Amino acid sequence: MLRIPVRLCVICKGARNLCGLGYCPLLIGLKGRFRVSVRVREGLVSGASPPTAIVGEKGYPKVRVYLGVPPGVYGGGAKLYDSPADWHLRLGLEDVIRLRSQLLHVSLRADTRRPEDLYSREYYLASLSESPVDMEAELAKPPSPKLAFSTSLPPTGPTAPARDVRVAGNPKLHPRLERFIWDDLRASEAVQALHRDGVEFYTIVRALVLGFLGRMRGRRLVPTRWGITAVDSMISSAILDRVRLKASVNDVMVYYSHYLHNKYTVIIAPGRYSTTWIEVWRPNSLWNPGSSPSVLVVRDDFRGRPSVMDGGFLAARTPVLEHLDRIGRQGRAVILREVEPQYVYPVGSWQIRLTVGHALLSGEVLRNPSRQELREFLKRVHRVPDYVVDEVVARALKPYTPLDKYFKLG
Repeated sequence: MLRIPVRLCVICKGARNLCGLGYCPLLIGLKGRFRVSVRVREGLVSGASPPTAIVGEKGYPKVRVYLGVPPGVYGGGAKLYDSPADWHLRLGLEDVIRLRSQLLHVSLRADTRRPEDLYSREYYLASLSESPVDMEAELAKPPSPKLAFSTSLPPTGPTAPARDVRVAGNPKLHPRLERFIWDDLRASEAVQALHRDGVEFYTIVRALVLGFLGRMRGRRLVPTRWGITAVDSMISSAILDRVRLKASVNDVMVYYSHYLHNKYTVIIAPGRYSTTWIEVWRPNSLWNPGSSPSVLVVRDDFRGRPSVMDGGFLAARTPVLEHLDRIGRQGRAVILREVEPQYVYPVGSWQIRLTVGHALLSGEVLRNPSRQELREFLKRVHRVPDYVVDEVVARALKPYTPLDKYFKLG
């Protein structure tokens, strides 16, 4: 029997095939626990797109694009079926899964090298709309009644190949996004501009992965899992360029939030920018079926180069940099994520991004704590080994000497 090291599972999280099996045995087990059904009448399904779209990766460069339709649900109510911002702090783990199990994803084939084929089709534009758009799909086969889980995407409900998809409403796109579809502009510049304009994160992801952004000759469809990482990286890189030029924070500030059995402590301390991500999976949790905690540490440097390419780290780094940009300072960030055993189903990186952001927006719970005070706080809110607590304290409170100490000012 093949024994897979627990640490390998924590690094891979079912996405990188690090064990070489070609599938994730942990996710395979989860898929078998759910059987869902949807209302389909004579091979037709209709409803309002939330909006949503997922670009698959199987068979690349010829892939399937999945368009979500909640059968029989129209108007503003459809938005809830793919809206992490509305789920956050409002829905529990089972609520998210129950909601997603009712969203039918109809699939169409697409060549990733020919994104221009999508531009004239209203149902792809509907996936970029700011509000739900009525759709109807003629199915080629009955839906496959199962859920799929991913660490980067929300759970994906039943799927069915479509012969045809028709749009009954009019997609309403953000004006700048609508313009960028026809502009010959680098994808990173378009993503950064849309983010500055307040366009929702996953709308930007859908625009990128469907090949609606970038230089005209270089556009491609991109699997959504890759696109989420790319958008996080593009947004973070632009913010970091600004943050690196700012003065350091003067105080040590500690923030905390929790959601879906994930606990996050964020510490911002004086110094040159860096982010350290310490991720602890408690025993008998999703990616750690072992009997002792498993720890993953990822760190980037002043240039923003991660030591390990990890989607969770990138999702957490984005709100940290947004916070530093908002206060006009740079600093060293240490993020402790504790994953409890009750987190039995992955729901996507959105919960990391939003919960870290919520912690920072909620205000600090400690300011300039002593080593003992910080240690006591971490021991009170987290159930992690002492060596993890000591590591967080050491990284957060290491001495920092500002350069201006050596210069006479004024």
